[in-house]
Amino acid sequence: MDVKIQRNQRMLAAFGMLGFAVGIVYANLMTRDYIGNIGIFNDFFLQQYGMVEIDMSDYLWYLGRIRILPVVLLAMLGYTRFRRVVVSAFLLWTGFSCGMIMTASVLQMGIQGLILCLIGMTPHMIFYIAGYLILIWYFYTYPVMRWNAQKTVSTILFLAIGLVLEAYVNPILMQGFLKTL
Repeated sequence: MDVKIQRNQRMLAAFGMLGFAVGIVYANLMTRDYIGNIGIFNDFFLQQYGMVEIDMSDYLWYLGRIRILPVVLLAMLGYTRFRRVVVSAFLLWTGFSCGMIMTASVLQMGIQGLILCLIGMTPHMIFYIAGYLILIWYFYTYPVMRWNAQKTVSTILFLAIGLVLEAYVNPILMQGFLKTL
C-alpha cells in the first residue's frame, strides 16, 4: 500500500512540475515579445497598485467569487469517471500558469519580479494549496480514499483562511514591497 501511495504522490508532483517546465519553455520561446507588453509587471501599473487604497471587504467578496469557481469546477468534474484525467489536467494547467507567470516576472523585472511573485503568493497560497490537495488527493486515489466530514471541514477551512489572508494580509505585503522598488 505504501508503494502505491508514493507512486501516486510522485505522479501528482510530476504533473505539476511538467506543467511548470512547459510554462517556462513556452514563455521563453513562444511568447517573449508578448510578455514584454504584459501590464501587470509594467512600472506604471505597479506604482498605481502601490498607491491605491483597497476596500478590504469588497476585495474579499471579489476574491471569493473568483476563487470558488475553480474549486467548484474541480469538485464537479472530479465526481465524474474521468477524475484522474481532471486532476492531471488541473495540475498541468496550474503548473503551466505558474511557470508562465514566474518567467514573465523574471523577464520583465529580473530578480525583483521573482520576489514580487513570491510575495504575491504569500501567505494565502499555503492554505489554498492545502485545501486543493485534499480534493486532488481524494479524486486521484478514489475509491481507496473516502470522503468524510473531516475532509469537508478541512477543505472549507483552508480555503476560507486563504481568502481572508489574500484579502487582508497580502495587499499590505505587496504594497510594502512595491514601496521598496
